Amino acid sequence: MNASPVRAENVAKHFGRTIALDECSFELPEGSVTGLVGPNGAGKSTLLSLIAGLLRPTAGEITVHGTAVRGRMHPDVSLLTQKRPLYDQFTVRELMRAGAAMNERWSAERADEVLDLLAGVDKEAKVRTLSAGARTQVAIALALGRLPKVLLLDEPMSDLDPLARDETLRILMTEVAERGTTVLLSSHLLTDLGDVCDHLLLLDEGRVQVCGEIDEILHEHHVAVGPAGQVLEADGVIDSSHTSRQTTALVRGSAPKGWETTHPDLEALVMGYLRASRTRKHTGVTRVQ
Repeated sequence: MNASPVRAENVAKHFGRTIALDECSFELPEGSVTGLVGPNGAGKSTLLSLIAGLLRPTAGEITVHGTAVRGRMHPDVSLLTQKRPLYDQFTVRELMRAGAAMNERWSAERADEVLDLLAGVDKEAKVRTLSAGARTQVAIALALGRLPKVLLLDEPMSDLDPLARDETLRILMTEVAERGTTVLLSSHLLTDLGDVCDHLLLLDEGRVQVCGEIDEILHEHHVAVGPAGQVLEADGVIDSSHTSRQTTALVRGSAPKGWETTHPDLEALVMGYLRASRTRKHTGVTRVQ
């Protein structure tokens, strides 16, 4: 039996008294594209850095293809961070040569292939002259040049215009289809997640709230609609809202009796959890696991 591409067991990360992650356990299937979602401060970027090996967990263990991550960049992992750190004084072509020099496993052919698929990236241009979107695309070419088995992306689409976003999504899907790469993609752009992701990992308050195949998760949840002012007394209520005409609730588990129910789409599911998180923070209520 092959080891899971990414496995976390009771992982915690503390920064002094601040608990960024706590008791996180999950597995990512091989060749999957998992959307990593959650409110700001949920621990998404911290989790990506832990998987990559840039941070050490305070407790628990993360393994990549059966090998424990020990606080150094794992050779099977590429990470695209939000800051897109690049050598500004280099040209794009020189940056690719630097990638080859710094990585034992490197494919200049793959890096060039990715750059050639991206409109508007001049290989002779200095990195400092590139737009934010072009920097992101160059950073993705560097990440894929490492020939990763696990690709971690932190808000990769945030700087991209619609054309560049479409190009980048196509490249990612080709990477998965042709090379079996496992992708974990953090994004607030729910439409993009719905287009490319088959799995979901939802973090809140440093803990895993939902993890699994998207279709199964959506089937496990219900949007329940009832009369205005009615309170849904049922286990598994994630979030509820009220208007002058009706009450709407997101419910995990069995459909409540006497309410009109449908299964949510991905956006409705994630938004329900995000609203619930904001409500808890405003009321000071801690989620019971």
